[in-house]
Amino acid sequence: MEDRQIIEAVLAGDTRKYAEIVERYQRIVANLTYKLCGNKLDVEEVTQQVFVELYTALPRFRFDSKLSSFIYRITVNVVCKTMAKTRRLVSADAQPNLPEQRSEDRDAQQQIIYNEQIDQLRAAIGQLKDQQRTALVLYSFENFTYQQIAEVMQCSLSKVESLIFRAKKNLAKQIKQ
Repeated sequence: MEDRQIIEAVLAGDTRKYAEIVERYQRIVANLTYKLCGNKLDVEEVTQQVFVELYTALPRFRFDSKLSSFIYRITVNVVCKTMAKTRRLVSADAQPNLPEQRSEDRDAQQQIIYNEQIDQLRAAIGQLKDQQRTALVLYSFENFTYQQIAEVMQCSLSKVESLIFRAKKNLAKQIKQ
């Protein structure tokens, strides 16, 4: 079944069909949640909250965009609200899964340097403002276009461009330090 048919069935009273939406998007929501806030938040708890909010928001969904974009928007909002409530700082180990590539071309010393660089990048991403981190994660790790990010973050295209530009600039500044 397509998303539209499932949503229409749920809105018509067949709440069992909602499980199909959850099954279809649960992994995507959990991965995005982890990339935005990492281990510091209980990813399962936030994911559940996203689907609770999605269920209550379904009557407002107008099919102007994809359901996945609507779900991404709710996920970003829930993560931001949760982080604001708990006022948890994002730690270096709680950032997007950057590749910890082992290479036969690197000796032990080069591997240590590489791992330190990855840790430094994680820490720098953790220091970004929420909106900058969200835009950068969606762009760099989720391969969203600027237009898709604008839709998810409910802001203008120029704001997305600015957020990503500032995020990259701040990352470069923090990594140089």
